[in-house]
Amino acid sequence: MMYHAILFLPLIGALFAGLFGRVVGARACEVVTISLMFVTAFLSWIAFYQVAIEGNDVRITLLGWMQSGDFKTYWSIRVDTLTAVMLVVVNTVSSVVHLYSVGYMDEDPHKERFFAYLSMFTFAMLALVTSDDLVQLFFGWEGVGLASYLLIGFWYRKPGPNAAAIKAFIVNRIGDWGFALGIFAVFITFGAVQYDTIFAAAPDQVGKTMTFLSWEVPVLELICFLLFMGAMGKSAQFLLHTWLPDAMEGPTPVSALIHAATMVTAGVFMVARMSPLFELAPYALAFVAIIGATSAFFAATAAVVQTDIKRVIAYSTCSQLGYMFAAEGVGAFDAGMFHLFTHGCFKACLFLCAGAVTHAMADNRDMRRMGGLRKMMPFTFAMMLFGSLALTAFPLTAGFVSKDFIIETTWFDHTLVGQYTYWMTLIAAFLTALYTWRLMFFTFEGNFRGGKAMAAHVHDPPWTMAVPMAILAAGALFAGLAFRHLFIGPDHVAFWRDSIVLQDAHHVAPFWLTLSPTIAMTLGFLIAWYFYMWRPLYPFGLLKRFPAINKFFLHAWYFDALYDRIFVRPSKWIGNFLWRYGDGAVIDGIGPNGVAARVLDITNRVVKLQTGYIYHYAFIMLIGVALLITYFIVTGGALNP
Repeated sequence: MMYHAILFLPLIGALFAGLFGRVVGARACEVVTISLMFVTAFLSWIAFYQVAIEGNDVRITLLGWMQSGDFKTYWSIRVDTLTAVMLVVVNTVSSVVHLYSVGYMDEDPHKERFFAYLSMFTFAMLALVTSDDLVQLFFGWEGVGLASYLLIGFWYRKPGPNAAAIKAFIVNRIGDWGFALGIFAVFITFGAVQYDTIFAAAPDQVGKTMTFLSWEVPVLELICFLLFMGAMGKSAQFLLHTWLPDAMEGPTPVSALIHAATMVTAGVFMVARMSPLFELAPYALAFVAIIGATSAFFAATAAVVQTDIKRVIAYSTCSQLGYMFAAEGVGAFDAGMFHLFTHGCFKACLFLCAGAVTHAMADNRDMRRMGGLRKMMPFTFAMMLFGSLALTAFPLTAGFVSKDFIIETTWFDHTLVGQYTYWMTLIAAFLTALYTWRLMFFTFEGNFRGGKAMAAHVHDPPWTMAVPMAILAAGALFAGLAFRHLFIGPDHVAFWRDSIVLQDAHHVAPFWLTLSPTIAMTLGFLIAWYFYMWRPLYPFGLLKRFPAINKFFLHAWYFDALYDRIFVRPSKWIGNFLWRYGDGAVIDGIGPNGVAARVLDITNRVVKLQTGYIYHYAFIMLIGVALLITYFIVTGGALNP
C-alpha cells in the first residue's frame, strides 16, 4: 500500500483543492495538499531505502488499461533504483515548494487553484517515473506538459504569462510528435511497449533496418533518435530550448518545481530508462552527447549577459541539463542521474532564493535595480550563496562532486564526439562561475539601486519560505558527498543493479584532469570579481566596444527571431490569408453562411403566408385539392403511371 500512497496522495490533494477549494477555503487547501506531500516525501525516502539500498525492487499491476489486438498495456507501478531516485527528487522538492508557496502566494486570490495545479503536476510526474511501459510514461509525459501550461499561465489575465504558456505548449508538441513516433516505432519493431519485453529483444534488432520516409534506416538508431526528440523538447535542449526562459513569467514556485528539478529532468530520466536501447544505438548516443554539450555551452553564453535574475537561472538550468545529457551521451548514465539528483537541490534552492528577492522587491526581477541586498536580506544571501557555490562546483559541494565527474568522464571517451563534449562542458564550467558570481555581485553587493521607497520594504522572507530554502541549501552543500559512493562510487554497481546500463569501470582521472574544472571555476570567479566588484565600469566599456556580441548573447543567439521569421510569420500569414479569403470570401460569401443567409431570406418571405386567418388556410387547402385532382386526371388516376 505504501507505493499506492506515494502515487495517489498528490492526486487526492489536487482533487480536494480543485473540487472543494472554494467551499473549504485556501487555508484548508494549503494544509491538506502540504500534509499529503510531506507524507509522500517521507514514504519516498522509505522506498529509496527499501529499493535502492536493500535491493527490493517492486512491480505492482494496478489494472488493465488498453487492449486492441496484440496491443496490451497496463497501469502499473515499477519501482527500481532509477525510479526510487526520481521519487526522492520529485517528492522532496515538491513538498518544500508547496510549503514555500504558502508565503509566496499569500496575497493571491486564487491559491486554491494554484495548489490544485501543483499537486496535479506532482501526480503526473509520479505516473511518469513509476511507469512500466511507454504508454503510461507518455500519459505522465503529457500530464506534466498540461500542468506546466496551466502553471506557467496561472496569471492568465496578464499577456506575458499567457504567451509564455502557449509557447511552452507548442514547442513541447514538436518534441512530443517525435516522441510519439518513437513509441509507434517501438511497438512496430517489438510488438510490445513494456520495458522488460523491449530490453530483452533489443539485441536481436542490432543491424536491422526499417523504412522511414522512403529510406532504409537502422531501426534502433531511428527509435532512439525519435525518443530523444521528446527529451529535447521536455528538457529544453538546444534547438527546442526557446520556451524555458519565457516560462519564468509564471510564479517562482513553479520555476523551482517544474523548471529546475522535475519536468525538465523527465528527458534525462527517459534516456536513462531506455539506456539498454541507446547503448545499442551509437549514432543516436553521439547525437545525445553533441546536443547536451552544445546546450551546456550555448545556454551559459546567454546567461552571462541577462539582467533578469530568473532568466539567468533559467538559462543555467538549460546548461546544467546539457551536462546530464552529455554524460548520458558518452554512456555514463549513472553520472547523468547523479547530477540530476544534486541539481534538483541547488537549482531549486536558487529559484526559491530568487523568488524571495523578487517578492521583497515587489516582483521586480531586474538585477540592475538591486544591489546591496546582503545587508537587507542576510538569510536569503546565505542560502543563495550556498546554492551558488554548488552550481559553480566549489570544492566539496554537491555540484563539485557530480558535475566535475561528468567533465572527467567525457574526457575518457576518446572519440571526436567525446573530445567535443569535454571542451564544451569545461568552457561551460568557466561561464557558469562567471554568470553565477555576476548574479551574486549584481544582486547582493554594492549600493542598493531600487530607490529609498523600495528599500523600506525589503526584508527576508517568512518562515514558510525560509525553511524550504534552508532544506534545499543543505542538500546543495552535502548531497554530493553523502550519496557519491552510491551513485558513482565503489557501491554504484550494487546500487543501480539492472535499472540502467553501467560502464564497465570508472577510470582513474589524472591530477590535471581532476583540477581542470576547478581552475575553470576559479577563473570565472576572478573575472566576475574584477568586472563587477573591482572595476564595475569596465563591463560597460566592453558593451560599447562589442555591442553586436552582447546583443547576440542577450538574444540567445537569435533563435527566437529566427524561428519567428521561419515559422511564426509564415504561419500567421497563411492563417490570415485563409481567414480573409477562405473564411471571409468563400465560406461567408458562397458557403454555409451564404446559403444560410439565402435560407433566411426565403423563410422571411414564406413566413408571410402564415397570416392566422382561417379562410386563408381554407383557400390554400382548396388550391392543393385542385392540384391533386388535376394530377389524377392528367395521369389517368394513378400515382405511378
